[in-house]
Formats: sequence, C-alpha cells, structure tokens
Amino acid sequence: MARRDIEFDAEGVTLRGWFYSADGADGADGADGAAPTVVLAHGFSAVKEMYLDKYGELFSAAGLNALVFDNRNFGASDGIPRQEIDPWMQVRDYRHAITYATSLPEVDADRIGIWGSSYSGGHVLVVAAIDRRVKAVVSQVPLVSGHDNFRALVRADFIDGFRDMFVADRVARYEGKEPAMVPVVDKDPLAPSALPTPDSYTWFTDTHELRAPSWRNEVTLRSVELFTEYEPITYVPYISPTPLLLMPARNDVLTPTDLAIGAYEKAREPKKLQILPGGHFDAYVDGFGASGPAARDWFVEHLGR
Repeated sequence: MARRDIEFDAEGVTLRGWFYSADGADGADGADGAAPTVVLAHGFSAVKEMYLDKYGELFSAAGLNALVFDNRNFGASDGIPRQEIDPWMQVRDYRHAITYATSLPEVDADRIGIWGSSYSGGHVLVVAAIDRRVKAVVSQVPLVSGHDNFRALVRADFIDGFRDMFVADRVARYEGKEPAMVPVVDKDPLAPSALPTPDSYTWFTDTHELRAPSWRNEVTLRSVELFTEYEPITYVPYISPTPLLLMPARNDVLTPTDLAIGAYEKAREPKKLQILPGGHFDAYVDGFGASGPAARDWFVEHLGR
C-alpha cells in the first residue's frame, strides 16, 4: 500500500487529501493497467484523519485505488468561511474529486466508486443519482433528510429558538458581521450544539485527542440551517441502475436507523441493505470489521471486470 499527498482545484478552491494506490495486480486490469478507484470524504465537520485512512488502506489492499480528501473549509483543504458546511458545495466537490481522479494514469475512468458516511453518506446518494461516471456507491449511516433528522435531534419546544437564531445570524451577516458559530458537540446534550447526542460528544472529543488534532469543535450556525434544508432522500429513486449498498447502524440515534431504512425502500434495484452493529460511530471503530469489508466487497464486485 502506497499513500501520497494530493491536492486538486475545485473551481478556485484547493482541496487536499491522500491517494492510496491499488496493491498488486488485483483489479488493475483496465486500460494500461489502471485500477478501479473509490472517492471518499468525511461527514459533518470531520476530517480525514478520523479513520478514513483505515478505509483507504482496506480498499488499497483489495486492488482498489482510494482518493480521500478533506471537505472545503476543513482540515487540510482551503476555503472560507472556515468551519462552514454547505452540503451542495460538498456534493460538487465530490464531482470535482472524481474529475481529478480520472486525470490520473493509475485510475480507470470507467470504474469509479464513491463512499460516504453520515453527512457525506447523504452526499453520495445525491452524487450517484446525478453523475453517471459513478459505477457503484456505498452510503454508511447516512443523513437522508435534514428536515426529519433535525426534528429527531431537537426537542419540538427548542425549534423556534433555533429559527430565531438563524434569522438573527442572517441579519448580522447582512450588516457585515462575522458568521455566528456553534459547537459541533457539547457534553450536555441539551446545550446548543450541531450534533446533540452523547455518543457524538464522546467520539469527536476522543478521536480529536487520539488522531485528529486539526479537528475543531465549531461550525458556523449557517451550517446547521443548511443542514435542515438538505434532502438527499429525494434523489434516492434516481440512483438506479448504479448499484447501491446502504448501511444503517442498528441503534443509530444521530441519523436515525428508521429514516435510513425508509430511504432504502425508495431506491430501485440493484441495491443491498446491510445493518451494521451498534450505534452511529461504531462503524468507524468497534464495528469496522462489519462496515469496512462490506464496502470493500461491494466495490470489488461492481467495479471489477
């Protein structure tokens, strides 16, 4: 497994990440020995050091190239305002990453897969529906409906308070002030934060300390507002005939299991549903033995010749 640093242009913004070359000859049977390639980015506010290296290494060992990148405004990638998450910009950046990948000699442009998890699990549903360069897609513990997910996370009597904050921030930005910021996570799940669940606080703070010092516990308030408006589920029926593997977690309280399964039911064939053990964040650590190999096998099956 060989890994190198990469950077590429996304319409004026430089995005940076890693490229894992496919190991051995397995899978590298395209034109001039080029191999199938999987494009990966992380979820809400997360950076590539938060376990995406494990997926890159796993895919590489199976004869797949893997292109991992940090979302704009986060980690090693450029972009302003920092710490702002615009889901539609991130969708477009997946497509920029695909374009960059197809320019590389090691990449078979006819065998591109995309992988996403949590927020980016929603992005790949959209990208697979609108970009036919994608020949296989894996969506892990995905966000499928901002409207429904917001209401699953935020008490009904708190929603009007959030709306008032969104309006106040919009007025302040109009007046030339800096965007308001909110924590991604808080130890108190009832305190204002973007991801108000105890497992979110534990995973982000522990992973930040262990392996991702560049992660910052803040996003713009506008990121939360944009989250509430984002509906990947509307694109799910249009993914077919691209093969879809959707992997909800059995006890997901951040992107609720029932919402993901409901989205799966809207997809057309070919598709596969695999329920992962544990909660939302187990897929990266304790449950990686279930999530990683399942994704690898899906890509090997559908990107191989």
